[in-house]
Amino acid sequence: MPKPTGPERTELAPGLDISRIVTGLWQVADLERDGRTLDPEKASSIMLDYARAGFDSFDMADHYGSAEVISGRFLRRLSAGEAAAATRPAIFTKWCPKPGPMPLEAVRDGVQRSLDRLGVKKIDLMQFHWWTFEHPAYLDAMLGLARLQSEGTIGHIGVTNFDTAHLHVLVRHGIPVVANQVNFSLLDRRAGQEMSAFCLANGIRLLAYGTLAGGLISERWLNQPEPREAAITDWSKMKYKRFIDAAGGWAGFQRLLSSLDAIARKHAVSLSNVASRWVLDQKAVAAIIIGARLGENEHRGDNLKLFAFDLDAEDRARIDEALGGLALLKGDCGDEYRRPPFLTASGDLSHHLDALPKLYQAESLPGRPDRQRISSGSIWEGICGYSRAVRIKDRVLVSGTTATHQSGEIVCPGDPGGQAVYILDKIAASLASLGASLEDVVRTRIYLRNVNHWEVVSRIHGRYFGEIRPANTLIEAARLVGDYLVEIEAEAIVG
Repeated sequence: MPKPTGPERTELAPGLDISRIVTGLWQVADLERDGRTLDPEKASSIMLDYARAGFDSFDMADHYGSAEVISGRFLRRLSAGEAAAATRPAIFTKWCPKPGPMPLEAVRDGVQRSLDRLGVKKIDLMQFHWWTFEHPAYLDAMLGLARLQSEGTIGHIGVTNFDTAHLHVLVRHGIPVVANQVNFSLLDRRAGQEMSAFCLANGIRLLAYGTLAGGLISERWLNQPEPREAAITDWSKMKYKRFIDAAGGWAGFQRLLSSLDAIARKHAVSLSNVASRWVLDQKAVAAIIIGARLGENEHRGDNLKLFAFDLDAEDRARIDEALGGLALLKGDCGDEYRRPPFLTASGDLSHHLDALPKLYQAESLPGRPDRQRISSGSIWEGICGYSRAVRIKDRVLVSGTTATHQSGEIVCPGDPGGQAVYILDKIAASLASLGASLEDVVRTRIYLRNVNHWEVVSRIHGRYFGEIRPANTLIEAARLVGDYLVEIEAEAIVG
């Protein structure tokens, strides 16, 4: 059967047909970082060229410079008949708010800003990014997006850089997520593990970015000496050079490039085609996102070759052998934005994350300068006479914690794993508000309504404390107050 002349296509969600190569516009921010702004007329002309060639699916965000404005101009020109496209272009954007309260009005304002820039009445796929899961308002934001979807201003809801545990929370809490945009490449294979299994089991597709490591996975870097830090000037390469270092270094990366080059020569395609094909062949992946530097580099012709060949068993074995020299990156998808070693262009994000608002405000006790406490605002704290957490000198004690959202509803009812994730985030937020962290925890106690849930909850506990390993007790307490399946308390010593 002959290969298609244009990009392969897939249905990302009901009614949303997309190209399996999505054109990413994150480099607009890089091109504009010196204070200049791209000419929307010229930049939208390039988008028209992409659409004519079948690359009619575009990914952007509210903070990618003027990408939404350029795309709005593109859509207006397309509707005016300036270019013929085989299918209606698909527009993905992202809302990336600063963590804080997320009432429906704030969600509506964030979405409306993108609607106005794009000049559309409905966004095909609105993707949500959240910096820290210690702030639980991401649930309010997602519920708000679901409300706007029901009103017709959003076609489908996706997320970006969510790890498996928090994607699980969203799904079990009833949020209709159709896609998770994550880093996925031969250098970073985290998404091929637990994330893919969960997505396949729950009808969620992956949109893979970073597939070519910002252009480092290409013939240009084959057999080249390791570049000096000062020689890498664009943000994407700054970021993905850190991935190479974390995976084992330049020598192992060169062995991978050599293997990809041999396979590319066999099929008369590019090295980048081989790397991209490998990611596209992963079962949970709907599409890969390849960045475009509008007005500079254009690789549409080469990208089309990606659909003209298949990797055979010999190719896959050769790739697997080369991967033996590269370590799997630690952690889960999105960890690079939330915990060390912060594999981003900016490097260490500790100061950025520390600047985010704390969920609770600490208060000192009158006459007790060595003691602080925090309250969540629950009416029961005053009635029953307890605090969310208390700090005495260098010791922090966190009360028994349940999966109670700020609105009072139970998060993930009937799901012990989702409740455990939410609880441990809540404990982390309590510790942070008193100057401590999960790394300071020396003891945890877990209470289960049903002891048969011990393994799923213990595995979640291991996600948070696998390297910290505090003392722990787990018991069945069949008479937990309320309709909760899990309750956890913690103690920490700061120092």
